[in-house]
Amino acid sequence: MNKAVKIIVEVLLALLACGLVYLIVRSVSKPVEFKKEQARREQVGIQRLKDIRTLQVAFKGVYNRYTPSVDSLIQFYNDGKMEIVMQIGSNDDSLAVVNTAAIKKKNRKITPEQLYQLYLGGEKNLVFNITTPIAVKDTLFNDREDFVVDSLAYIPFSGGAKVEMESIIKSVSGVQVPLFEARMPYKALLRGMDYQLIVNLNAEREKSNKYIGLQVGSVTMPNNNAGNWE
Repeated sequence: MNKAVKIIVEVLLALLACGLVYLIVRSVSKPVEFKKEQARREQVGIQRLKDIRTLQVAFKGVYNRYTPSVDSLIQFYNDGKMEIVMQIGSNDDSLAVVNTAAIKKKNRKITPEQLYQLYLGGEKNLVFNITTPIAVKDTLFNDREDFVVDSLAYIPFSGGAKVEMESIIKSVSGVQVPLFEARMPYKALLRGMDYQLIVNLNAEREKSNKYIGLQVGSVTMPNNNAGNWE
């Protein structure tokens, strides 16, 4: 073997060695990168499902049921009203407590609304609760500058796939219980990521009898509207 051929062989072996090292490193780093991106996407998806849960609970407070439609939740947020309990005065104010008790003794049928009118009329030594309607959008998510209600319908990173949601009223121990669940399957949430690693992840979840994605609530059995990440 002449010197030139020997150099070529050595260069090729060096390149082959570098290639093998790259493949080994890549095979190790790819699952790590996948997990990192999965966690990033799940964080966004979880927040969206938490927001859906918050609106569902508020919706149920008004209509005594959940809705199967995210569009209905969006409309509820934009146009709906919910009742909140507002306390006037304080139970720690002994004068207000005594004065309110005296007024109620004189008029046993007096309503919180009538007490509120007395309060507005200048009678400040009162303590009572009054229920008042307030716009949903003025109550929920006020501390979230990044909140966009229209985005709730879509699974993040999916290219436009919609959140899967359903609701039912189920008889549990003879009691009619409203239930809902909202889902983001991994095939949508992890769109564009390594196909084989997604297949492996789904197989692992199925083997453990777990939903292959993110889910909040359950229409199978009451779970206090828990998310499967909790």
